[in-house]
Amino acid sequence: MNKLQFIIDSSNYIVFFGGAGVSTESGLKDFRSVDGLYSEHYDVPPEEILSHHYFVQNREKFYEFYKEKLLCPDIKPNKAHLKLTEMEKAGKLAAIITQNIDGLHQMAGSTNVYELHGSVHRNYCETCKKFYDANYILNSQGAPKCSCGGFIKPDVVLYDESLDDEVVKGAVEHISKADALIVAGTSLMVYPAAGLLRYFHGKYLALINRDPTPLDNLANFVSHEKVGEVLGEITVKENHNG
Repeated sequence: MNKLQFIIDSSNYIVFFGGAGVSTESGLKDFRSVDGLYSEHYDVPPEEILSHHYFVQNREKFYEFYKEKLLCPDIKPNKAHLKLTEMEKAGKLAAIITQNIDGLHQMAGSTNVYELHGSVHRNYCETCKKFYDANYILNSQGAPKCSCGGFIKPDVVLYDESLDDEVVKGAVEHISKADALIVAGTSLMVYPAAGLLRYFHGKYLALINRDPTPLDNLANFVSHEKVGEVLGEITVKENHNG
């Protein structure tokens, strides 16, 4: 922990890159670990259900899974989210780049968040583009429809869909400027998101993940403890250099 504290104290442009493991301490399941969402047994694999073609062809079944597994209205930010907000307010953290769609970073108070895979809190009509919040989806019957009669789609990047160009551009810009990159709660197996790390040329790489990742041997700090427990130990000092 002294090493991670040193990295944070010594850096003025920190970027955080996070995955599902950042939110597990809030009660959400991750996807790829042994007890994650993808290890559960369904008639149709979750990767199939969460694909664009399945959404188009089986809207009611898609939304049945989506509402049950991905819409969790009672979840709250955990120690990891709150510490990152503290780091942003102190001028230490430049940006959060997340693969998560739960909106917990914003709920905790972080403002500069790049959501690579979108958000469950934004849902739009495919016909007129009117937006609806997560509560509207949660309280709807079957496949929700807009007041204009069009189908509503979550503003979430499904399998076989592309990432948003502007979000990726912003993420790359911050990663390329960072003097320290904290990667947490991600297996680094999901592309193209994990590929963004190749733009990092800074001084310090910190990895916090329950299981080993392909980049562990390149990192200055590695922990296989819970993300919130690790970040919760950090003392944040005001950045007077940037």
